[in-house]
Amino acid sequence: MTFKKIGEILVGMAALEENKIEEVLTFSGKEGVRFGEACIRLGLISGKELAKALALQYGLDAVDEEGVAIDEEMLDFIPSELMHRFRLVPVRRGGEPFILTSDPTDVLMLDNVERIIKSNGLIPGRTAVASSGAIDALLNSGRGSVKILKEAADGFNAEVLTEVEESDEALTIEKIAEDASPVVKLVDTIIYDAISKRASDIHLESGRDGLNVKYRIDGVLHRVMDPVDKRFQASIISRIKVMSELDISERRIPQDGRFKVRFKNKTTDFRVSIMPCVHGEDAVIRILDKEHIAKDVEGLTLESLGFGEKEVSRLRRMIKEPYGMVLVTGPTGSGKTTTLYAAVSEINTGEDKIITIEDPVEYELKGIVQIQVNEKKGLTFARGLRSILRHDPDKIMVGEIRDPETAQIAIQAALTGHLVFTTVHANNVFDVIGRFIHMGIEPYNFVSSLNCVLAQRLIRLICNNCKRPVKLSAEELDKSGISSDGCGKATFFEGAGCSECHNTGYRGRKAVVELLDLNDEIRDMIAAKAPMSVLKKKAVDSGMLTLRQAAVASVIKGDTTLRDINRVTFVE
Repeated sequence: MTFKKIGEILVGMAALEENKIEEVLTFSGKEGVRFGEACIRLGLISGKELAKALALQYGLDAVDEEGVAIDEEMLDFIPSELMHRFRLVPVRRGGEPFILTSDPTDVLMLDNVERIIKSNGLIPGRTAVASSGAIDALLNSGRGSVKILKEAADGFNAEVLTEVEESDEALTIEKIAEDASPVVKLVDTIIYDAISKRASDIHLESGRDGLNVKYRIDGVLHRVMDPVDKRFQASIISRIKVMSELDISERRIPQDGRFKVRFKNKTTDFRVSIMPCVHGEDAVIRILDKEHIAKDVEGLTLESLGFGEKEVSRLRRMIKEPYGMVLVTGPTGSGKTTTLYAAVSEINTGEDKIITIEDPVEYELKGIVQIQVNEKKGLTFARGLRSILRHDPDKIMVGEIRDPETAQIAIQAALTGHLVFTTVHANNVFDVIGRFIHMGIEPYNFVSSLNCVLAQRLIRLICNNCKRPVKLSAEELDKSGISSDGCGKATFFEGAGCSECHNTGYRGRKAVVELLDLNDEIRDMIAAKAPMSVLKKKAVDSGMLTLRQAAVASVIKGDTTLRDINRVTFVE
């Protein structure tokens, strides 16, 4: 059989134009990379096309990640750093075992893996080719990432670090594998794994049984490994303090810091909070992936947040008013800032001067002046807002109203011809009124400035990969305040749990909202200090959908589960 060159095969597949071969060869020699890699870097072919060409060249199967699953048995015997470094993974497809690789030319490595598997009494099966991206997706899901974490934690049986030093290197699986220090290795692995799993926060909790590691994914905490021995928890917390430039000798008072890590050629910011507790110190690390936020915000619309058609139409009318205040409320982590970004992005036509003051600035919006709060230097929300008003703005976004001074300035700005977007921490649209009164602001002062109040919560979406119908009893529906008659012929769903959703049954989130449109009648009732129950009845009669009603509608639509809406909203 004649051994064809990879370039010839790609041309034969119609994946590459013949006149591009010289360009690729020049680039390949200059950069010191193989022909196939050079084609990908030049954007001439995809990873899947290269995998197919390599499979044809070596007489192997080309396999996509769809329809295959990691082979749990074989996985236990292959070192994780070997799989990541050489881009290979044991899988099964229709019950048949395969060793997936992105580089079938590395025969020695494949023989080595085959020998390891056979020595443990298993059959490795045939070799097949997949793209690097497909193999990464398999390794970063389910058992693949759990194995990395477990192996890093196992290193603590061998060595205890007495002195830790911060490394400036990029965070990669190769760096983790080569690091001699088990403390640094474990901390880096936890961060690597958390980013791969789309976690928003990492919680390190000191307890009687040791240090517990948890990730917050889609708003819910998940324990990801067995507790680390109590002897090592001080070293782990010290490592995080060193990374955050905090005082490692101080263990009696809370400390806050931040650090950055390069991960897969991008920089991710982390905010750190250290808190002393009964069994030592706890750490919470907030992951601020600005590039991921950038992708989410680019082209962000109110519909993409999950708002209902009716609410989108009403809110869109409010954010296009010439002046007044658009207020978003909800607990921490309920997506208030994302909603403000969506609203501001929609009205950013370039014709108006838009200025924001935020803490922190999570994403840089094009064509908008953004200010970062710096309380250490005296730049508070109130002081920044005063300066903004002297800067001739048309629209203003205030990250959060925290004190009476900021509230008063924001209200004055709304009353003097500016459109103000802001947030307040409250449970629903009516609690906002109580918050302003608590700040010492009379209802008649702010009621005329408000255009609308939007309260929101984030609910988890059922994983599409493992979504299945489920039958709910009349008793379950009744306990959740849902009439079985009112559901009609609705089909309820749940997630069975799979590698895509890390066996949670959920993947991704969307917002459910209640929107209070302040018409003249409701303004008069607020100014007259009408009871909240009367206000709520009037708002509902006027067409307002409550948070609970919006959440129940999402269950009936098949987006989420009854259990999840009961987690974030009250039964009415």
